[in-house]
Amino acid sequence: MADRLNGYRILILETREEAQFSKLLAEQGAEVVQCPMFTIHDAPDPAPVEAWIRRAIDQPFDDLVLMTGEGLRRIMKLARTRGLDQALVAALAKSRKFTRGPKPGRALREIGLEAQQTTDKPTTEGVIEMLAKLDLKQHRLGLQLYPDKDHSALIGALNAQGAEVDTVLPYVYDPKAADASIVAAIDDMAEGRIDCVALTNLGQVRRLIEAAKTHGSEARLREGFECTLIASVGPAVSGELAAHGLRADIVPADDAYFMRPLISAMAVALRERPSTAAK
Repeated sequence: MADRLNGYRILILETREEAQFSKLLAEQGAEVVQCPMFTIHDAPDPAPVEAWIRRAIDQPFDDLVLMTGEGLRRIMKLARTRGLDQALVAALAKSRKFTRGPKPGRALREIGLEAQQTTDKPTTEGVIEMLAKLDLKQHRLGLQLYPDKDHSALIGALNAQGAEVDTVLPYVYDPKAADASIVAAIDDMAEGRIDCVALTNLGQVRRLIEAAKTHGSEARLREGFECTLIASVGPAVSGELAAHGLRADIVPADDAYFMRPLISAMAVALRERPSTAAK
């Protein structure tokens, strides 16, 4: 089964954890076409992030909500530069920890901690649903946010439950450097040089459309999506596609919203489709 994607060209849009995704696809024989979506930078002003770290150490949060694995890694990176990493890990160990999907859980395990609960759906709505079942009245709650997202619904829901929410935004996106690569990837799809584009977070959909609009390639992108299978890792990505009038051709079976089940679903869908190499 190691060659079940042999000959197929799979486009992946690099964000946080696509290096592992690329490795898994290559192990199945795929030719992986990698396209950077944006560059991630530390928060330009580290002072608010450091202040949040020191508050977490001085008075450990009752609850910690992590929205991304990248966020925790960036927080720990700054903590290490300030000599606060061990104290921060000890403080976070005292908090109940909740994660939006499995990726923040993996980042927690990297520092020897475990999440007490993970959302069934790796979305903001899933986080709201998960936390709505808990008594958060007068709880100090640390909330790690991520860029390019309106978090007011989540913060409002937590405030309504009586939580004292302390937010931190530890990184930013720089999309401009990747625009040329995105336009080239759009052309590859439109020219039939890509068998499948694999989408693992909704930000990738937004970036594709944003870059296409910026460079006058919207029609080209639609053309590319018409002749390329679209694989979606889960409901957040599929919902974002639908919001733009696009479809998800491939989704993991049995609501298993992870990379390996997505790859298995791609192999099934591509089995009867001639690869670009055979065209």
